[in-house]
Amino acid sequence: MNTMRWMTVTAVAGLCACGGDGVKDPLVVNTKPDFVVGLKTSSYDGVSDDLLTAGLGKSGLASASLAAYADPLNPTAAELRRAAIYTNYRAIVDVAPNGGYGSLFGPNVTSDGTVGSGEGMVAGTETVAYSDDGTGQRNVTLMVQVPSTFNPSLPCIITAASSGSRSIYGAISTGEWGLKKGCAVAYTDKGTHSAGHDLATDTVAVLDGTRSTAAAAGTAASFRAKLSAAELSSFNATTPNRLAFKHAHSQRNPEKDWGLFTLQAVQLAFYVLNERYGQDMGDGRKWMTITPANTVVIASSLSNGGGAAVAAAELDTAGLIDGVAVSEPAVALPPNLGVTVQRGGSTPLSFGKPLYDYITQANLLQNCASLATAAAGSPGAVAFYASYKAKRCQSLANKGIISGATTLDQANAALQKLHDSGWEAESDVLHASLGDYEVPEAVSVTYANAYARASVKDKLCGYGFAATTAVGLPAAIAPAALADMFAKGNGVPPSAGVNVINENSVGVPVRNVFSTSPSSGTTDINADGAECLRKLLTGTDTTSLAVQAGIAETYRNGNLHGRPAVIVHGRNDALLPVNHTSRPYTALNKKVEGAASNLSYIEVTNAQHFDTFIDNAFLPGYDSRYIPLHIYLNRALDAVYDKLRSGKALPPSQVVRTLPRGGTAGAAPALGALNVPAIAAAPAAGDLITMSGTTLSVPD
Repeated sequence: MNTMRWMTVTAVAGLCACGGDGVKDPLVVNTKPDFVVGLKTSSYDGVSDDLLTAGLGKSGLASASLAAYADPLNPTAAELRRAAIYTNYRAIVDVAPNGGYGSLFGPNVTSDGTVGSGEGMVAGTETVAYSDDGTGQRNVTLMVQVPSTFNPSLPCIITAASSGSRSIYGAISTGEWGLKKGCAVAYTDKGTHSAGHDLATDTVAVLDGTRSTAAAAGTAASFRAKLSAAELSSFNATTPNRLAFKHAHSQRNPEKDWGLFTLQAVQLAFYVLNERYGQDMGDGRKWMTITPANTVVIASSLSNGGGAAVAAAELDTAGLIDGVAVSEPAVALPPNLGVTVQRGGSTPLSFGKPLYDYITQANLLQNCASLATAAAGSPGAVAFYASYKAKRCQSLANKGIISGATTLDQANAALQKLHDSGWEAESDVLHASLGDYEVPEAVSVTYANAYARASVKDKLCGYGFAATTAVGLPAAIAPAALADMFAKGNGVPPSAGVNVINENSVGVPVRNVFSTSPSSGTTDINADGAECLRKLLTGTDTTSLAVQAGIAETYRNGNLHGRPAVIVHGRNDALLPVNHTSRPYTALNKKVEGAASNLSYIEVTNAQHFDTFIDNAFLPGYDSRYIPLHIYLNRALDAVYDKLRSGKALPPSQVVRTLPRGGTAGAAPALGALNVPAIAAAPAAGDLITMSGTTLSVPD
């Protein structure tokens, strides 16, 4: 509960809201924030439908399939919501019983860790709206879920910005902690969205995920590419069957405002709560009796949703946020940090770089590096792609990016370059699956477009998005896949039937992974495009300068204003390496805040970025090697909540040493409590992460 006053309208003399800190605030009229557009509230009984599982319950979320839509070409808003919650929960959480679901976490596991026999459904209300000025140019989705167990006498709110480029349910697994705790959950999609603008049919999604023509949607479109009628006609004629996506093509660089959108979600939550629980004025209006002064507010989420929570805490000077608890946050750090990171006494050659720097390096090198000696036995590596990766190695050698006479020499050189660029050796066996799933490629293309504020018609570095045939040729997207893209998509193709296209492939445009590079004449997974994206980081042309300016708009400053905060991150993370994210951010925070810092950094061994990969049948070996980081996000939330409610000390910064499940790849034994030890209140000296001067030291 923050003692800073947060007033939006003139106070009414003689009335007060009495905060838990003993400070009295004059009451103010509860007023809908001026950025809120299209507000809609629905109630869920917790039996036929609910906030957390959309009526599916713990068992339904774990089911391998979801009931078909009554009309696959026209799914209803309720059907799309159910499918979106199902898809997004499973995209973040490992729902296999052997992975801890249903025993260590999951809807049936209560906030105190008790394993229940029920389905864990949560009754309450759900309010959805856009953040916009009425023009439809922004239309960032906000949502507030209020469980029926919310206690207005002991109010709490947590934030849950979507992970990745997902839609509004993209952090439902984070919201789960808050719903179980009786807290309202404030969600935002951060200005990203899973459903694209299909340019061929000129159709778009609206707030509830259903689709219509762009003309009919008007200012209610979740995203519509900025193309005039003439531009759209010309683009479709020369480049048919393409799609535009909001994160890549909104031309707004949404990342620069992720903190703002998270704060707006909190503001909407206070409005929603006071409309329901505020003191009645007698004329249909309400006083604000639930305020930042008497409410615990924790900014939370994971991945770039976690980055949004950090950004919100840095931005917040009005006292909306009290604490931060995030997992594997994507935080863009500015140049010249003035800090050093060490692991076991050794300083990495590269650390603290912004996402675009290291993700374009991964996009360039990962496919080749996955053939290195140290990457042998990589879980889930697809043998089919090996020849393409070998050609990528040769193309990199021809370009002078790596050296080596043989494919193995080149692969070893590529892996060493990743090590020199900040990746830990613990990530070596993860490069294969991330490359095969086209993760660095997808992120690089999306962020390049976003930072440059590029239009879809610009085809930045020769990339586009389209559905494809079996041989990779662009094709009209299947109507059913388009109809439920809001539910099934992640906003960063390849996703929901849409793939990344190399528009510059020799001959005709084709799916990127199968394309032929003009410089080599080989199918090297578009080495030319990857090099182009990388060069935007240092180029001096107009597009490169636009990308660099866009990156600079996203830099974080490390100042959490002394708030209690816990960051958890997996040491093995190959997407958001700890040397470029949580380690240097922690060091920066300690430098900026000094003795006022209340940040604890928890680095977890045998943990990587994608919990959903752990028991994926196509990725055997993840299960035997890796533990779910989701458990530690829940524990981070517990720690920050306990600090704010009861003053319990946060755990010191430390390495938590977990125990892999082992056994046979693809058939690992069940995860147990011994595999995921608690964050220690008093860790051993050899596990402590410490700051001395400007150097953060992380033990081996």
